[in-house]
Amino acid sequence: MINKLFVAVILAGAAILPTANAASPFDKGRSSVIAYLGSGSAFRDDYIILGLGYNYYLVNGLKLGIQFDLWLDGDPSIYQVTPEVGYVFHKVPVVKPYVGAFYRRSYIESFDDLSAIGYRGGVYFVPGGGNTYIGIGGAYTEYQDCEETIYSDCSTSYTELTFMFSF
Repeated sequence: MINKLFVAVILAGAAILPTANAASPFDKGRSSVIAYLGSGSAFRDDYIILGLGYNYYLVNGLKLGIQFDLWLDGDPSIYQVTPEVGYVFHKVPVVKPYVGAFYRRSYIESFDDLSAIGYRGGVYFVPGGGNTYIGIGGAYTEYQDCEETIYSDCSTSYTELTFMFSF
């Protein structure tokens, strides 16, 4: 319920704020590279999560992307591949709200692979209108064909902080 409310507030805010005419890193034909660092827990172990991603804007604000995550310093070894589609409300001044949906495939050493679907939302900050921007938001992921007796939890919500470089 809270996650749906979060997305609704972002969409409503984007609809009522005035638009800006300046070019942005979210314009058609632009690309961006994402680097992120985080932490997570799985299998009663703590991990450091390193990620790298790439986005391409098909039209202004609408992106297709893919991300690769490595879960390090824990056991078993985990890596993930996440294709996504998202929209950035690029004409909103100051902060740029975003929403997206994704599919995730998790590869876990000594376990069957897991599929998940999820969604995310948040805001981007573009300091000085440049090609580097920062995002903060949240995501919800629900694993498919998940056995709670093995994985302990088949859905999760988490905060995301991202740094992106557009070209």
